[in-house]
Amino acid sequence: MMTVTYQVKDSIYVNLTNRCPCSCTFCLRHNGPGVFGSDSLWLEREPALDEVLESLGKWDYGRFREVVFCGYGEPTERLDVLLAAAEHLKKGDPSLRVRVNTNGLSDLINGKPTAKLFSGRVDCLSISLNTDDPAEYLAVCRPKFGEAAYPAMLEFAKEAATVVPDVVMTVVGEPVTSAAKQARCRAIAEGLGARLRVRPYEEGK
Repeated sequence: MMTVTYQVKDSIYVNLTNRCPCSCTFCLRHNGPGVFGSDSLWLEREPALDEVLESLGKWDYGRFREVVFCGYGEPTERLDVLLAAAEHLKKGDPSLRVRVNTNGLSDLINGKPTAKLFSGRVDCLSISLNTDDPAEYLAVCRPKFGEAAYPAMLEFAKEAATVVPDVVMTVVGEPVTSAAKQARCRAIAEGLGARLRVRPYEEGK
């Protein structure tokens, strides 16, 4: 049985793919098959849109704070399915908060500008900034797109901030990112129209 949707505290998470253009040194995928007590998030195959919608339909959203597109891969690798599922959720309940956790490389993944496609479908984009330094980003995130990745991620965040109500850029807290680096990352995020969140390092369970 594939884990397409799963609960983390007061949120429902959607696991669309295991594909990711990065191989971050701190990624949860290195620690185990699941997180927060979930079943394995490694997919035997990618679920079709109707399977995603069927799995989403099993939850009582009145009991939850939000739906988050985040599994063991980069959700914008399946941008069309993500957008269709998010639109379905918002049509069913416009007040339901929809968030996407992303590395911000959607434009490079899909070969076109994509940030504005999230307008009206997504309430929050959480983008992994990770560092203020492009060279360190290459070393830590190891994106397959090379040096093009860091500026593309920043441009995606800037464009997203014009159409998505809440754009958050994240870094992993100490010891991964020092307080001084966090301050520089905050300045970058705010300069793009986003806000910064320092997230704790979480081990897989």
